[in-house]
Amino acid sequence: MTLRTNGLEILGTIDPDAAPKMKLPLWLAGVQAGFPSPADDFIDKRLDLNEHLISHPAATFFVRAVGDSMLGAGIHDGDLLIVDRAIEPCAGKVVMAAIGGELTVKRLERKGERLFLAPANPDYPSFDVTSREDFEIWGVVTHVIHKV
Repeated sequence: MTLRTNGLEILGTIDPDAAPKMKLPLWLAGVQAGFPSPADDFIDKRLDLNEHLISHPAATFFVRAVGDSMLGAGIHDGDLLIVDRAIEPCAGKVVMAAIGGELTVKRLERKGERLFLAPANPDYPSFDVTSREDFEIWGVVTHVIHKV
């Protein structure tokens, strides 16, 4: 299933029973991000990314980000986001939400008694969603996957 809406493209959900297990090699040695170090040719174990990236398979889905309103949070146009509906949304978390039927990804902020969806790009405004009846949080963004 693929659903496209303003700003996001929902790619599908994870069916924990149907999801194939694909274990990839995890090297025993870490890799230096600075000065090179000698390579170690030993594989520590096989790694299943589902085990590291997905805590609640039945409540998790993927969505592709569109736009640049969350650049400051490391979310770029075209990035793949992992969204978990089982995590309690709270101030400071990046959430996927619907406002007036439009989906968006923003940081949830609380200022006193008011609740806002805030971008991570100064070119975009925050949205006060305190008393909006057309506001719903779909889930918390747990990981961002993008090409380097």
